[in-house]
Amino acid sequence: MASRKEMADFLQSVEKRAFKQALYAVRQEDNALDIVQDSMMKLADRYAHAPAAELPLIFQRILQNTIRDHYRRSKVRSFVSTLLSSLIPTHAEDDSLDPLETLDVAADEAHTNPEQWYQRKEVALMIDASLQLLPARQREAFLLRYWEGLDVAETAQVMGCSEGSVKTHCSRANHTLAAILAQKGVLL
Repeated sequence: MASRKEMADFLQSVEKRAFKQALYAVRQEDNALDIVQDSMMKLADRYAHAPAAELPLIFQRILQNTIRDHYRRSKVRSFVSTLLSSLIPTHAEDDSLDPLETLDVAADEAHTNPEQWYQRKEVALMIDASLQLLPARQREAFLLRYWEGLDVAETAQVMGCSEGSVKTHCSRANHTLAAILAQKGVLL
């Protein structure tokens, strides 16, 4: 059973990565924050008794399910608003959110010269933009495997699919990202 301090430390350690993961999925900062907060609350409320070693997998599963729930709710809202749109006057919303504004740059950026820092930031922005072009399942598998550091079995468990599917999604994501970045002159 995880202690309160272990739970708090775990949640603090994953909050930024979870936010970025949710932001990639829903592309709206407010919704991403809500998803992460809901996921953290569900973990703390429902799995406080879980061993500390199991928290990362449980949290990733909750986060992915919360993202899927967001899509389901959005689909229903969209359907209802479409039906009622002829009856209700709408006002254009300011949809000027730039997800790249939340991009974290490496902590050691102050120790590099400005030219190296700028080049690294440009590459990071290109990778960020390229990740958003991936299909949802490929992006999910890629982020869980390479960003969260989960192995194939853990990723399969979080995504609710077979290990072979995880490998396929990751392979396709890697090839697609490499091709997109190569077109932009970035060779990895």
